[in-house]
Amino acid sequence: MSKKIVVDPVTRIEGHLRIEAQVEGGKIVNAWSSSTAFRGIETILKGRDPRDAHHFTQRFCGVCTTVHSIASIRCVEDALKIQIPDNARLIRNLIMAIQSVQDHVIHFYHLHALDWVDITSALKADPAATARLAQSISEWPQASATYFKTNQERIAAFVGTGRLGPFANGYWGHSAYRLPAEANLMAVAHYLEALEWQKDIIRIHAILGSKNPHPQTFLVGGMAIPVDPDSQNAINADKLALIGKLLKKARVFVEQVYIPDLLAVASFYKEWAGIGGGVGNFLTYGDFPMDNSGSLESNYFPRGVILGRDLANVMPMDEEKITEYVTHSWYSYSGGDGKGLHPYDGETSHNYTGPRPPYDFLDTDDKYSWVKAPRYMDQPMEVGPLARMVVAYARGHKEVQETVNFVLGKLGVGPEALFSTLGRTAARGIETLLLAQKSELWLQQLTDNMGRGILAVHNGERWDPATWPKESRGFGYHEAPRGALGHWIRIENGAIANFQAVVPSTWNAGPRDPMGQMGPYEAALIGTPVADPGKPLEILRTIHSFDPCLACAVHVLDGRGTEMVQVKVL
Repeated sequence: MSKKIVVDPVTRIEGHLRIEAQVEGGKIVNAWSSSTAFRGIETILKGRDPRDAHHFTQRFCGVCTTVHSIASIRCVEDALKIQIPDNARLIRNLIMAIQSVQDHVIHFYHLHALDWVDITSALKADPAATARLAQSISEWPQASATYFKTNQERIAAFVGTGRLGPFANGYWGHSAYRLPAEANLMAVAHYLEALEWQKDIIRIHAILGSKNPHPQTFLVGGMAIPVDPDSQNAINADKLALIGKLLKKARVFVEQVYIPDLLAVASFYKEWAGIGGGVGNFLTYGDFPMDNSGSLESNYFPRGVILGRDLANVMPMDEEKITEYVTHSWYSYSGGDGKGLHPYDGETSHNYTGPRPPYDFLDTDDKYSWVKAPRYMDQPMEVGPLARMVVAYARGHKEVQETVNFVLGKLGVGPEALFSTLGRTAARGIETLLLAQKSELWLQQLTDNMGRGILAVHNGERWDPATWPKESRGFGYHEAPRGALGHWIRIENGAIANFQAVVPSTWNAGPRDPMGQMGPYEAALIGTPVADPGKPLEILRTIHSFDPCLACAVHVLDGRGTEMVQVKVL
């Protein structure tokens, strides 16, 4: 018997996401992904100074503010042909890498792990047995019976209040949970520990960016934070030492807690290596340049496109082949909704035709989401850590291949397991480990530059608009934690003529296109088992494996059409 179910809102994400799914014979046979709020910052940017764009685009999101800064700055630098100094590249790499490391750990423990870890089961665990389990998989010093007993008592006290807070909306006791009580206690203890860890290591943003969130030192042409070993008002030897201490703390936690926990939890859910594969197409812009030549080949994570899971054929990524469709999105195009537009020509004209709230189901034959449908060569593409790791793996990236093979070997699965919910989660952990390790190299290179008296952080040759061409356009990219982020700008007479952002969750959460092709979320849900349609835990597992962040894909909408706020710029 067929049954349609709705998960709205999908929780433990940023933003507003709704999933409708048709369940038949205990599996999902059809699915629709909808974001229920609108984004219009592109409209605000028109006519403004391109050098200010990153201050506005940071507000796409309240979490990953840095990612929109760097993508905006890079698109302006691409338009004006600016090469940044080496120190600026290294500082940017450090800021962006620690953003990903922190974000991925938060996702694993605080957003995704609870799809696999049963909080209430942890109360039944034997702390001594939990300690033996933890000591068998890691050298992490916080693994005594006393440590786990203390954490168990904290959880019991929390549950005893009857106010579960972030744990209140879980499907605790669901039959799909597989972990023994001791593994649940270990994971919950590390959930609490990761809360303190992430708060500490992101201080690197405060040092290099002067603020978090919304760092203030990004600047077209480089960075606005000075480096000088002899100045107390710059990045000096003391601050380098503090950053080094925080980077080491980040790496050790990833190596001794995150990765062992990931492998331990995954070993109980190997069937998920065959579920949630999705569209099978992957796109990555590449990132983390290893020199300041501007060459795409210098990126630590390479650029590329894979179609149909064909790892033997990595295609070059050409941003000119990207289009966005609005056939099933609440926008309208002046030339007709059936035609895809490249972001340079993109339009942001809202056109809500959906049902008036409250409603039971969306009209999925018509428009049903505020997210557009990006396509590459008219194909839906998955972006994110899995895309980055499979492209790098297929291109022979030595460190990625070694780490991927280590993880696959530990789990006893083959490379085909990467194309799954479990593979997506494992890829995020692999990427975190590599970035945590590589960050210490970038800090050492910055230290060496300063030791040689190389202190430049900004190239101001093209700062004056009088030096700009009358018309120019540029593409800025970044491999954000959630995937390929692209900003496109057209500059005319010193002002922004058009600005469009195609964010990672637009790629992954997008609806069907005019050809009827599903977006990655939708395709990944097909075939997913659902043990209890009233408690669709399995939908959350696959959707959370993408790490949805709808805040940058869409923004706020009052369902009654009421103007919520008016801002007057003086």
